[in-house]
Amino acid sequence: MLLIASAFIFGLLLGSFLNVCIARLPKDESIAFPASHCPQCQAPIKFYDNIPLLSFALLRGRCRACRVPISFKYPAVELVTGTLTALFFARWGGSLPWLAVSLAAVYALIVVSVIDFETMMISDFFPLLLCLLGLAGSYVDPCFEGGWAARLGQSAGGAAAGAGAIWLLAFMGKVIYKKEAVGEGDIFLMGGIGALCGWQGVLSSVIMASFFGSAYGLSLLLLKRADRMSHMPFGPFLALGAVINLYTLVKPEYFFIVLPF
Repeated sequence: MLLIASAFIFGLLLGSFLNVCIARLPKDESIAFPASHCPQCQAPIKFYDNIPLLSFALLRGRCRACRVPISFKYPAVELVTGTLTALFFARWGGSLPWLAVSLAAVYALIVVSVIDFETMMISDFFPLLLCLLGLAGSYVDPCFEGGWAARLGQSAGGAAAGAGAIWLLAFMGKVIYKKEAVGEGDIFLMGGIGALCGWQGVLSSVIMASFFGSAYGLSLLLLKRADRMSHMPFGPFLALGAVINLYTLVKPEYFFIVLPF
């Protein structure tokens, strides 16, 4: 339990860094300089006001200098990162190489998801990073079987299957709805996911993403925060399906019930 708690704390600290990446990368700003500061008044954030979760609670969700509310996005990212780090450590702590690869992928997927929600854009860097992680880590990837050459081939095939599946969805959406239904960034993202999870992970990730995305879209319609023609990011739901598959591979047949005749 002590090791899992330590993993959670480590994840909280990483979550604070991911918040910096999320805030600065879309603006092409350095993630190292300047030091953390309030986006409203530009006041530097002291180290004691930058403790994950705790500082947000003590400050009651407001900047110490200007008292402007701090977005709940920041503690949410920290909490999600800490929780996933602890869960993956508990699941894969006995296989440190795969733990390192899978957590690096999870952190990249968190950044991609939040940025996509806010900007409806996915940088090419993160899908490329995921693809490289998948290919380089294929030998220790539990989604694959066989020797190193077979595993590398399965990873490359998964990347092709992932990009191809989303390209097909994009093509069908354009034919049916006469407009862009899936962004180019989602195609590359799914290629990276396929390199990590293989073709089975691609199919189950798309199925889960479609379900989660539909549930989210329906909730927006019911709350009258969107209409049927509104655009909605798909990347975060693909990322959620990928995280589930990185934790434990969900085979496509799990979604189907075979009835005896």
